[in-house]
Amino acid sequence: MNKVSNYFRDSYKELTEKVTWPTWAQLQQSTLIVLSATVIIMAVVALMDLGSNELLKLIYSFFS
Repeated sequence: MNKVSNYFRDSYKELTEKVTWPTWAQLQQSTLIVLSATVIIMAVVALMDLGSNELLKLIYSFFS
């Protein structure tokens, strides 16, 4: 049981004293970067999906 309590005590000490937490401005900037990248990747995937859909429709039209 002593090992478990030491683990939690050390974990708490590490989170409060050793970890460098981002400032509010850094957190906002990182969030905006992640959201922007997500939207851009979503748009690229959507365009690829629409393009491949149209290409497959064209290919299937040759065989029907």
